[in-house]
Parts: sequence; C-alpha cells; structure tokens
Amino acid sequence: MVALRLLSFAVGLAVVVGTLGSAIRTMVVPRGLPTFIARWVFVGLRYVFRALSGRAPDYERTDRVMAMYAPLSLMALPVVWLSLVLGGYTLMYWALDDGSMRNAFRLSGSSLLTLGFERPGDLPRVALSFTQAGMGIGLLALLITYLPSIYSTFARREAAVALLETRAGLPPSGPNLIVRYQQIGWPGGYDEVWKNWQQWFAEVEESHTSIPALAFFRSPQPDQSWVTAAGAVLDAASLVVSTVDGERDPEAQLLIRSGYVSLRRLATYFGLEFDPDPRPDDTISVTRVEFDGAYDRMAAAGVKLRERDQAWRDFAGWRVNYDAVLLGLAGYTMAPPAPWSSDRATPWQHPPFRRRRR
Repeated sequence: MVALRLLSFAVGLAVVVGTLGSAIRTMVVPRGLPTFIARWVFVGLRYVFRALSGRAPDYERTDRVMAMYAPLSLMALPVVWLSLVLGGYTLMYWALDDGSMRNAFRLSGSSLLTLGFERPGDLPRVALSFTQAGMGIGLLALLITYLPSIYSTFARREAAVALLETRAGLPPSGPNLIVRYQQIGWPGGYDEVWKNWQQWFAEVEESHTSIPALAFFRSPQPDQSWVTAAGAVLDAASLVVSTVDGERDPEAQLLIRSGYVSLRRLATYFGLEFDPDPRPDDTISVTRVEFDGAYDRMAAAGVKLRERDQAWRDFAGWRVNYDAVLLGLAGYTMAPPAPWSSDRATPWQHPPFRRRRR
C-alpha cells in the first residue's frame, strides 16, 4: 500500500509539473515551442469542427463553423490545464492521507478554485494546498493577460489584410494590384506596399509560431484571409520583378524573400511538407495559360511589359520559392477561394496528434 501511494504521488507530481511546463511554453516563452497538451487540444477539436463543417464543398458553411474553432480551442486549453492540475493534486493528496479518493478530490477542488469549503489537516497537505491555489490563480491570470495580446496582434494582421482590398480587390490577386496602380496613374507606388508587407511578414512569422492559435483566427470578412493576402502580395512582387518592364526593384525582391522565408517557417512549425531548395525550373501551380491571361490584362491596362516567354520563366523562378508553402497553408487554414492560392490549395488532411520532427 505504501508503494502504491508513493507511485500515486509521483504520477500526480509529474502531471502537475508537465501541465505547468505546457502553460509556460505556450503562454510565456516568446518562441514556437510545441507542447503535447496544447497540440492534443487543438488537433482533437479540429477533428470535431471538421466533422461539424461537413464534407460538402460549401465554403459558407465551413466558414461559419470554423470561425469558432480557434476561439473555442483557446478557451478549452486552460480548462484542460486546470483539470489536469485538479487530477494531479488529487493523487498527491490521496498519497499523503489515509482517507478516500473522494475526500482527496474535494480538497483538490477546494484548493484549486480557492473555495475554502475543505481544509487540509496536516502540514504537508497545507503546503500542497498553498501551491495548488497559487497555480490555479496563476493559470487564470495567464489567460487573462494572454487574450489581449492575441487580439492586438490579430488586429494588426487584419488591418493590413483589409487595406489590401482597395489595392488588389476581393478576393485579392497580384495582377489586380498592378492593374489598379496603373489605372490610377501610380505605377511606381509599390515601394510603400513592399516595405509595409516586409514588416507584416516578420510580425506574422513571430506571432503565429509563438501563438499558433492565431493562424486559425479567421478574418472579420468571410472573403478575406491572411494567407490569400500574403499570396496576392507575393505574386504582385514576383510579377513586378519578372514581367513589368523597368529597372529592377530591390524592395520587391526583398519582399519575396521575406515572404517565402516566413511562410516556410510557418509551414515547418505546422508540419507541412515542402521542398526547402526548389530549382528555378520546377513546376509551379500557376499554369502558362493563367500567366498569359494575367499578362494580357496588364498589357490591356497600359502596363509596359517584358518579352512574354522570358517573363514567364522569370516569374516561375520566383513563384517556386513560395508556391508549395502558400498552397499548404491555404489548405491547412481552410482559406476562402482566391486566385493562384486557395483555389488550388493542398487538400486538407487530418493533422497527427504527435508533431512530426523535421
């Protein structure tokens, strides 16, 4: 019986320490450190929401259901943490007392929620009760301070996505951005877009790996998405560098690099497969017919363009750097339909409960 109680205390202590470590890695450490508990919560609820959204290709239904996925998953996470702490301390209280498991559970719940209807008898259980009360308050305080930072980061991300509608249309596309700038007589006004979106990509990479739930927060407008907006800006920069006639645009080239580096790191964090070193002549998802259609649209709008065949080869050489990760993230987040991105996204697959090592 003594050995069983010692084992019970050890298991309870391991559960509590593991739960505390998960909370710290998820909410405190400013980097993408995946945790077993958080992944089980988000992946498990993803299966549930996927089933609720149905298998039919009805985007409106999918968007309505999936809009609740990230917020509810985020709220479920502290509930799971508190439940694990409750169970872990119950085992430790039972190991220190000859009473029943029911009494140990009552003491654990009273201490965790600071209700005070059950009092520990001896000094070891009093000490445990103090630590449990502090942990319960600490976990709730973490959640309270965590939510404002999430929504402030979300607001900054979505401000840029919303502003892109006036430049690239809805749904956004790279050729639309170039044509609109030509139509308003500002064909050289790309520099501000490139600089702002370089900053945007850096912030999204940092925030969406530190707080991965943000990747699944959907835009306020059903037709908008941070993934499709990123694809439209990257396509616009690739077209400017490869197809629009004029001097080379170093800011556009830096934007493309910052964009595909950020998207690749996000894809790596979420376990999506891609080629980290593609060849310039590898196949991309945009076809030559689609490129020719965009080329003709820009030409009809009065944009000065380079020779068609060479422009296609150069565009494909730039697009190949972010093509696979863009489509993978579009499918993973169930982004709304948009040309050259989510309209050909990698089909959604059930994510594994255990994160694959890369």
